[in-house]
Amino acid sequence: MKNHQYKATITWTGNKGSGTSSYRDFERAHEIAVEGKSVIPASSDPAFRGDKTRYNPEELFLASISSCHMLWYLHLCSEAGVVVIDYVDNATGIMLEEANGSGRFTAVTLYPQVTVTANSMIEKANELHHKANEYCFIANSCNFPIHHCPITKSQ
Repeated sequence: MKNHQYKATITWTGNKGSGTSSYRDFERAHEIAVEGKSVIPASSDPAFRGDKTRYNPEELFLASISSCHMLWYLHLCSEAGVVVIDYVDNATGIMLEEANGSGRFTAVTLYPQVTVTANSMIEKANELHHKANEYCFIANSCNFPIHHCPITKSQ
């Protein structure tokens, strides 16, 4: 078994001069940095006083699930002889907010639109989404269902 470690630096940039002296006196703006990579401007969801022009944790979480699935899927397709030439996913997620303000994701649905080089690959291409879900590191870390509604066509 291998152990992988990751590091990220999250820096709050939303102090407007009085810190968190009141709920409305600070911005939710922050930056996500990983050494040697571009900084990601982030905030909370606009529903929680966030900046709509910045990425929020919920969007990044959804993107992580979709991205991990895609990377495993492409890997498995290459091993199975399924030649993918295009892949786009319009993923959606549902988050339930409790009365006390806490919340959690209850479901994610991936809608990958995949183009393969031959009609004979379509059935196998669709099957590999299930296997990719079994291998995806992020999906394996979630406690809610991740659904897949792929549309696969040949060029």
